This record gives sequence, C-alpha cells and structure tokens, in this order.
Amino acid sequence: MTQQARRLRARLAALGAVGATALAAAGVQGAAHAADAPLPVVITGEDRVDLSLHSDNGDPTEPQVDLRLDVPGEEFEGDGEVPAVYRGEYTIRIDARGLKGVAKADLPCDADGLVAVCSGYDLYAGTTYNRLGGIRLDLTDDSEAGDTGSIVVTGEGEGLEFTPLTVDVRVGGPELLNRALSLPKDLKAGETFEPPLGVMNVGGVPSEGAVLRLYGSRGLSFPDDFGNCSSTVVDTGPLLRQHTEVLCAFPDTLEAGAAYTLAGPVRVKTADFALHDIFSSSFRPLEPGEEKTLHEGRRQGSGPDLTLERAGDADPAQYTRYAELDLPTTNTYDLELTGASASGAAGDTVTAEIGFANNGPAWISALRSGGEPFSFTVVAPEGSTVTSAPEKCRTITVDGSVPGYRCSVATPLLEDARLTFPFELRVDEVVEGARGRVAMPEWDNPFDSDPSNDVAWIVLNAPGEPGDDGTGGSDGGPSDGPSAPGAGDGDGDGSGDGTGTDDADSASGGGAGGDADGGLALTGAQGVGLLGGAAVLALGLGAAVVVYQRRRAGRDGEAAV
Repeated sequence: MTQQARRLRARLAALGAVGATALAAAGVQGAAHAADAPLPVVITGEDRVDLSLHSDNGDPTEPQVDLRLDVPGEEFEGDGEVPAVYRGEYTIRIDARGLKGVAKADLPCDADGLVAVCSGYDLYAGTTYNRLGGIRLDLTDDSEAGDTGSIVVTGEGEGLEFTPLTVDVRVGGPELLNRALSLPKDLKAGETFEPPLGVMNVGGVPSEGAVLRLYGSRGLSFPDDFGNCSSTVVDTGPLLRQHTEVLCAFPDTLEAGAAYTLAGPVRVKTADFALHDIFSSSFRPLEPGEEKTLHEGRRQGSGPDLTLERAGDADPAQYTRYAELDLPTTNTYDLELTGASASGAAGDTVTAEIGFANNGPAWISALRSGGEPFSFTVVAPEGSTVTSAPEKCRTITVDGSVPGYRCSVATPLLEDARLTFPFELRVDEVVEGARGRVAMPEWDNPFDSDPSNDVAWIVLNAPGEPGDDGTGGSDGGPSDGPSAPGAGDGDGDGSGDGTGTDDADSASGGGAGGDADGGLALTGAQGVGLLGGAAVLALGLGAAVVVYQRRRAGRDGEAAV
C-alpha cells in the first residue's frame, strides 16, 4: 500500500460517520456541498523512479509514473453512465522543476517546460475513471550517477482536500543484476541441486545492503535454515499460485561495479512429482530500515547467517536481470483414458462415464502457459445420439466430418488426478458391439510414459461376454484430428475429486454449434501450438517447448505465478 493510500484510510477513519453521511448526502451534486468535511482526494502514482545508466529504462514509449486520483466510495462496476461522486472544477499541478539537470520529463496535460496543469470537472469513486496521464522520464546528456531530483504533484478545488504526491527520481543508483543460471545436467525428480547464486552492482553508487529472494513453484522447496532468512509456503488455493518464497537480508555494502557470491551453498529440493517447476533468484537493494521489518509474519530461520563475499574480476555478461530455470526436465507422467460399456433397447437412454486420469509420478504444471486447458475427443457409438454431455465438453466435427465432442481438462493437473465425464446416450438403433472412440490428440509426447492408454472406447450392446469392455483400446474406430482447447480460466485445479463437469475447471460449456476440426490440442508448453498460421509440434506437456512471450519491462525480477 502506498503512503498516499495509507493517508486516505487515516483521513476516512478520522472523518467518521458524520463525514461519511455528508458525503453520501452530497451524491452527484458534489462533496463541495458538504460543509462539515471536504472530500479527501489522494493523488496516486509511483513515488520513486530509479533511472539506469545501462538500459532504456523500460519501453521508451511507456511512462514510468501513472497519475490518478483516488476518491472515496465504491468503484462503479455496472453498465451505462458512471455516477460522479463530485461535480465541480479542479486543477492538478505537476511541478518537475526539481529535475532540472537530472533527467528529462515528458508531462501530460497542458505543459509549459517542466510544469504542467491538468484541469477536470467530474470525479468518480476509486481510481479507474480518474486518470490524469503518465510521466515519462529519461536521461539527458547532463545526467550523472548519483543525481537526484523530484516531481511534486498538487491539486486544488472547491470542497476538495488533496493529498499531494512527491516522485523521487534518482540517476545511476544501485542496480543489482543476478548471476545467470544454467540447467543442472541430468537432474532427476527427488534430487537436490545447488545453483551458483551471485550478484553484481552495475549501478553508479554503492548499495547499502541487499535482499535475496528465492522462489520455487509447488514442486520445489528450500531445505536450508539461515538466521538472516525467512520463508513463506503457500500450499492451498489454485495450483498455479502454490509456491515457497525465501527472503534473505544482507546489511553489508555492495560497492559499485563489484560482484559478490554466497559464502555457502543454498540447496533447492525437487519433489518426486516435480516437472518443469519454476525456480528463480533475484537480488534488490535493501531499503533503509527494511532489515527490521522484512521477516515480519514469516517463518524466521534459526541457523547461522547466510553471507555474501566479494568475488574477483567479474564479467557483466554473466549477470542478468532475470535468473530463472524450469526443472527438472526428466520426469514423466501417464495420462490414461478409460471408456465405458452399456446395453439398451431402441429408445432407451444409457450413461457412459468416460474416465481421465494422471497416473503420475509427475504433475502437469503448465506454469508457463498460465494453466491453459487441453482436451480429448469423444465420438458416440453407431446407432446412438448424445442427449446430455458434461459441462466441459462441446460439439465439434472430428476428422473433418464426424460429429463428436471435445472435452477440456484444466491444468495444472495433480500427479494423482482422477476425472469423470458422464455422457447420456439414446439408443436409436441397436447395433451389436457398436463402438465410439475416445482419444487424446496424436502427438509425440516424450513425457507421457504410456501412450497406449490414450485411446478408449464406448461399447454399446456388446454380444455375450465381450472381450473389449471399453476400458482400453487398440487404434481402431473413427480417427480424431487435433482439437482446439476450450477457454480456461487459468486457475484450474486438477485435483480430480469429482466429475468432469466440475473438476475440469476450465473450459467452455457444451453448447451447440460445431467447431471446425483442427486448431490446438494442447497449447503453449503443452503440445501443438500455432505460429503464423502453421501448426508447430511441441515436445509435449510441460515446458519441453515453451511458446510464449513475457513482458520484461518494469519487472522486479520475480517469477510469474
């Protein structure tokens, strides 16, 4: 929470019930009419910008400071005209003269040199509809390491009380880069490895201490216990967000241009089910006074402190802003489809429960694709019609012409996930031993240890004691082409403790209308992707081939979860 937001909360608490009633009574006529209490408005935006001497400081077309006005009240989320909390003229003054000789500022609104004035009329609850504009900061020919300056943003308006914003700008401050990481060779699930962690201050001034952040997704943990480190473990909620985080404080100075390594090893433990889990490490400057508060609310270590020691001559090319690995890459899982068998006379309705399972030992993390679902196809047996399909299944055409369904399965998917997809079939005509094909897309997936159980059958009215009871299958029956994924919510939890209508937790409902056969069976890191309109065969589920783009601008070195 920014200091401005804290001031707003304190102001609202001081306002009390009388002021709140006055604001409510003012309504769209404006809080200026509430004589007892002016409407508190907080000018919000980034209150600190560090300009690097070694980069473009983000996208040159994007501002580093996004100025908005935070107005009390419940933010409008409906349709139609947004109701105003205040109606009346107000002005915002942006004074960047404190940056003269330090940095160049591109200001919004009506700017005259390093001063700009923004004027407005209506104010709305929250910040969404009260954007003033952005401030873009860049170096000049006169900018030198250690230069500092500030921008002061103030406001005025009848019946309004503005909390100003000060944006502190520093040139060439401490800039910590992380030792680049390489994938450990032949690391197996269940094993431990020691990454070569290090940091280099490429900034123009020393850093008065540093903070190391270690992050591991669900399949990774950190078994060491250091006295200057603390940890948090998130093991509930969406699988995409389950992780372990460790923070370590180093109070000693990191000199400009110097590199440092950890004096002792830090171990990363991989679980037996780990596969393509994300590990990241990142250093940042320690803020003044932060060492006393960094570990609050976290599990504090009790062992000896982890320390940094100065390295010899270092090559800046060995250091990077983002240090991440996806590991291990050698584990496997076993996806299995199971079919069903049923009997019925013409006109009867029977139920066929299709089973989907991950037999492990690995989970399917899908962390790089954001939990995008993948799918399998279902074709009803001859002589039958699907009268009810699971929520996560929708109509398509299989192999270009055969009516069928595509069922979506959310990822991440646990290492012991079990899902069921019940289909209701009407027997239109009794066809002895009629079979309908249930199949995963055909891909070369090196992580699926047993592709033979990726096809199953729905058998209707099998004669006598059928040898094929639908639980497995040879490669006969109608062929299915690759099918497109359903629309996932990105937070799927493939724990498999229910039916496909709920636990697939991703996909689109079973509406009418056919999708053309084709598209993606498994996108992103999971399998068949599209690039420039051409299908690109990935190596399989997980992150064997990752087709993704990540925005790097403005990131603080933390992994995406």
